[in-house]
This record gives sequence, structure tokens and C-alpha cells, in this order.
Amino acid sequence: MGLVVGDDSVLMIDPGSSLREGAELRAQAERLTGRHVTHLAFTHGHFDHVLGGAAFSGAEVYGAVGLEKVLAAGRGQAELRADAVRHGLPEEDADRATELLVAPRHLVSGEWTLELGGLQVLLANVGPGHTRNDLAVFVPDPSGTEVVFCGDLVEESGEPLAGPDAVPAQWPAALDRLLALGGPDAVYVPGHGAVVDAGFVVAQRATLAARSGVSPA
Repeated sequence: MGLVVGDDSVLMIDPGSSLREGAELRAQAERLTGRHVTHLAFTHGHFDHVLGGAAFSGAEVYGAVGLEKVLAAGRGQAELRADAVRHGLPEEDADRATELLVAPRHLVSGEWTLELGGLQVLLANVGPGHTRNDLAVFVPDPSGTEVVFCGDLVEESGEPLAGPDAVPAQWPAALDRLLALGGPDAVYVPGHGAVVDAGFVVAQRATLAARSGVSPA
């Protein structure tokens, strides 16, 4: 998860894996900023990145175009629920979170500049890769170092996980777009694990390219 604070607005990136976790994140954000979270960005549609969304009442929600269909009632929600329970979320909590599931109203097909008041954040649809609807968030820093929230396109805690909705052949290209927008001096925040640098992302791109048979960069 990430929190980006502007003069007028507060952006939460990935609101957690359950309503309880979302409520905890919301409370922490309010304690830190003294304000409500006004915007949410989903980096992709897996349960641990979206099921806390309903805890942020009134927030404007952003996601890559097509994510709204993934999160639509029916099969999409059933798969989310099953995945959450399989990873240890109690069934009652999974039922409630999917019942109240929030879908993005603002859909990013290319790039979208989000004005937070004194701070412009870039939302970029850089996928497909980890899923068919991967969104990255680029945050400028007054010191000149950009911070890039990568979602699960980058994972530091282990090898990148490719589930049934991954697009392995296009994942290296998604990382190329991520690196082109972030640059060699940016700080990259993985979906899981510690913060990394561009060199780590380049190395992970090489691993993914070798795994999927894509030519090296």
C-alpha cells in the first residue's frame, strides 16, 4: 500500500485485502494527515489489493481500463472470494468484502495526471503483465527522485507470481514501460517486499524474459 499527500487531496494506493484491513489503513491515514482519503488507485484486481476499498467511503476510485469488468458481479467476484479464502481470509469476511466490492469509476487507458493540490501524480496503464489490467503510480519528489508504485509487476519478497490471469509474454514489455517512465534514479515500490532500485527491476525483467522466452532488452 502507499499514501500520497497533496495540499488538497490524499491518495491511497491499494487499500488492503479485507474491509478490516482497509479500515485500519484508513484510520492510519487519517491520523497521519488529519484528513480523509479522497482518492484510491488499484494497481490490479487481485483480492489483496482491492477488497479493502469499501472502507474508503466517498473516495474517487481509479484503475486500468477493463478492471471494472474483472470486478463485476458474478464470476469475477466469486473468483476474488475464493482466492481470498484460499489465502486465509475468513469466509464471513470474504463474503462481506466481495458484497461491498468497489469498482473503479475512473478508467485509465493510457496515462492520467491526478492533481492532488500542489502535487501531480501520474497514473499509467503499463500492462498487461502480472494481470491484464496493471496500473502503476508515479509520484514526483521535490528532491528530484521519483517514487514508482509498481503493484505486483515487481516483487522483492520472492519470484514474481504468474497466475492464470497473467500475460507472461508481455510482462517484460510492461517493465520496460515502467522503467521508461520512472527512469534509472527512481525508487520502485514493489507489490510485495522492500523498496528497490531500477537495477533490481532490470534484473527481474531479465528473469521474466528468460522464463517466457522473450528476447532480452
